[in-house]
Amino acid sequence: MSVLAPWQQRPLQTALAALMAGRLGHALLLGGAARLGKRAVADALAARLLCSTPGADGLACGHCRGCRLLAAGTHPDFLGIGLEVNEKTDKLRSEVTIDQVRRLGRQFALTPQLGGAQVAVLDPADALNTSACNALLKTLEEPMPGRYLLMVSAHPARLPATIRSRCQRLEFRIPGRDEARQWLLAAGHAATQVDAALEAAHGHPGLAADWLADGSLELRRSVRADLAALAAGKAGALDVAARWLADERVELRLSFAADTARDLCGRLAGAVPMGEAAALTARADFTKLSAWFDAANRTRDLLRTTVRADLTLAGLLRDWRLAFAGT
Repeated sequence: MSVLAPWQQRPLQTALAALMAGRLGHALLLGGAARLGKRAVADALAARLLCSTPGADGLACGHCRGCRLLAAGTHPDFLGIGLEVNEKTDKLRSEVTIDQVRRLGRQFALTPQLGGAQVAVLDPADALNTSACNALLKTLEEPMPGRYLLMVSAHPARLPATIRSRCQRLEFRIPGRDEARQWLLAAGHAATQVDAALEAAHGHPGLAADWLADGSLELRRSVRADLAALAAGKAGALDVAARWLADERVELRLSFAADTARDLCGRLAGAVPMGEAAALTARADFTKLSAWFDAANRTRDLLRTTVRADLTLAGLLRDWRLAFAGT
């Protein structure tokens, strides 16, 4: 198992302490922002629950039969539940279905084949549809000894209160800037790159690490340059839209664009320092920029539908130009 970051170790240690004290719930909800490593913690906890000879650190030994089977993906008492491929369309489903939850119920009704615990990891839990949620309630209301359901969610508030109330919570929080910076530096990134990535990611170390690894910071800079050119009347909405749609990264571009609008709104309100937003020197309309931020996020969802992507995106970028007065 890879070494966990400090903000991952803290909730894991909370769960292990509860396990040692006999207070670990039969259903755990691991909640927090995306890319904070919730699934890594769920996997580590699942391994520990299925391990027959845990180490002195309280973690799975990695060597017993259960650990070997789990690593090979063939442990008979482990079930992973996630988004599956729709056999009719050959595309990934957007929901976790009732059939998957019923499979969980049947699994937990069986006697554990290795004589220990049974564990299921449900990720993403907030993708459960209404029927699946209703079916899951029965499992949560009638827990069986030695059965553990680990539910991973970046949006736990989307789950019904009836499910959330029956789960023990493990909260994942964005760490302090110093801790995040030290972790990124320890991974071998240069200090200037780390600082730029953390500023772009608003202190989120997982996002910063991903963007440092895949070159997304350069994409972010290009998005801000395009928006500055649009605001100054030096670029056309149709041309910029065509370039943004030329590859598979339009959603990330829109995310960076929405962040730019949010930064500018904070600057105009005096809530944040100038920072990178100072590059956009045109006089901006706060109300229009706030509305544009919402529109950019809606457009990310719209582009997954059958709308004309070029016209939809061009309209959004035109509205960005209109949010700047006197230019």
